[in-house]
Amino acid sequence: MKKIKINDHKKRNIIILIISFVVFIAIALIAMVIVVNYQVSKKVVTTVSTEENIYDDKLVEWFPDDSDENKIDIKEMINKNLQEQVKEELEVEVVELEYETEYQNNNDLPKGMVKVLQQGQDGIQELIIRKTYEGEQLVSDEQIGRKITKACINKIVQIGTSSYYDKHTIKIGETVYSTPYSLSLREKPKKNAEVIISINQDSKLEIVKKSNSWYYVKYGSYYGWVENDCVTYINPNKITYNNNNVQYSKQQLLSKLNENINVMQPSGFTLEQFKKVLSNNNSDKYKTFEENAEYFYYIEQQYGINGIFVAAIGIHESAWGTSKIALNKKNLFGYGAYDMNAYSSAYSYNGYAAGIDMIARVLVKHYLNPVGTSIYNGEIATGKYYYGTTIKCVNTKYATDKNWNNGVYKWMQYLYNRL
Repeated sequence: MKKIKINDHKKRNIIILIISFVVFIAIALIAMVIVVNYQVSKKVVTTVSTEENIYDDKLVEWFPDDSDENKIDIKEMINKNLQEQVKEELEVEVVELEYETEYQNNNDLPKGMVKVLQQGQDGIQELIIRKTYEGEQLVSDEQIGRKITKACINKIVQIGTSSYYDKHTIKIGETVYSTPYSLSLREKPKKNAEVIISINQDSKLEIVKKSNSWYYVKYGSYYGWVENDCVTYINPNKITYNNNNVQYSKQQLLSKLNENINVMQPSGFTLEQFKKVLSNNNSDKYKTFEENAEYFYYIEQQYGINGIFVAAIGIHESAWGTSKIALNKKNLFGYGAYDMNAYSSAYSYNGYAAGIDMIARVLVKHYLNPVGTSIYNGEIATGKYYYGTTIKCVNTKYATDKNWNNGVYKWMQYLYNRL
C-alpha cells in the first residue's frame, strides 16, 4: 500500500508540472498577441498623431463640428483589435480642397454675362479615412472627418441681369476693362508667374495678343498677361447694348448630338434655351433644376464644357434632385462620395450653384483635358482621369457603373428634345 501511495504522489506531481507548462505556454502566446496587436494599434494612433490633434493618449479628435458621434476612441479600437479578427486603421489622405463659386446678380451687365470679381484658388485638406479589415480583406472604407490645412479662396462672379444682351468676341487691338477688385498683370501666362503690377477694377487695357485663356495686354506703360475671364469689352461707365445673340434652332443643336459627342465643347444653348429645357418637368419635384437652370449656362460660358451634359449627370445621379444627398447637402452629383459610405463622405454646399460650378471645374481639370492643357483661370489640366472627351470616356474613371454613360446620354437626349 505504501508503494502505491508513492506512485500516486509522483503521478500527481507530473500532472501538475504538465498543467503548469501548458499554462505558461498559453500565457506567453497571449502576451505575444497583445504585443503584436499593440504595435498595430500603436501604428494607427501614430497615423493621426500630428500637431495639436491629440488631446490625450486615448482619444484623437479631428473634426470641425466637434460632434460626439465623430469622436474616435483609440483605446476602444485597440481593445476591439485584441478581441476580434476585424481590424480598423486610420489613414490620412492629403487632397486639394476645391474652391466654391459665389454668384451675384448685377443689373448693370447684359443678361447672361459673366463678370469675375475675385479669382478662385484651391486649398489643401487632409481626409481622415477609417478602413476596416476582416483578415486581409478590406470590408469598409469610410471618410470620418477632415482637417483643412490651407483655406481656399472662393471665386466671386457677377451675373448680368439686364434685358439687353450682347455676345461679342474680343479681338486683338480692342480695348477691354478689368473686372476683379484687383487683377495681377503677370510676366508669363501662368497663374504662379511673377506679378508686374496689380490693376484696379474697371481699368482700361489694350489687347496685344491672345494665348489660350490669357490675354497679353498694355496697361499704361506696362505690358503683361491677364486671364481672359477677368476682363470685359464693355465700358463700365458707358454701357450700351444691342440684342444680336446668335440662337441655334432645335434642328441645328440636335444635329450635333450623338453618343460620341465631344462634351468638352459648349452645347450652344442660349440662357433662355437652358431655362426652357429644365423647366416645367413633373420629375423635378422640388423644382431644383428649374430654379438653377441658369448656372448650367454659366459654367458653359466660363469653362467651355457642355452644360446640358453636366445637367444630365445631375439628373442621373440625384434622381431629379430627390436623393438624400441632393436634398440635405445641396449636392446633385454625389461628389466626394465613397461607394461604401456615400452619404457621410459626400460634399455639402450652401446652395446648388456652388456644386454645379465645382463639378464642371473638376470634369474639365481632371477628366476632359490631357495633362498640361491650359484651361480656365490660368489653371493647367492634371489629366489624371483623361481617356477622351466622350461620355463613355468620362465613365472610365468617373463612375463604377459601366452603364453610367448610357444613363447620362439618355437624359441629354431628353433635354435636347425639349427645345
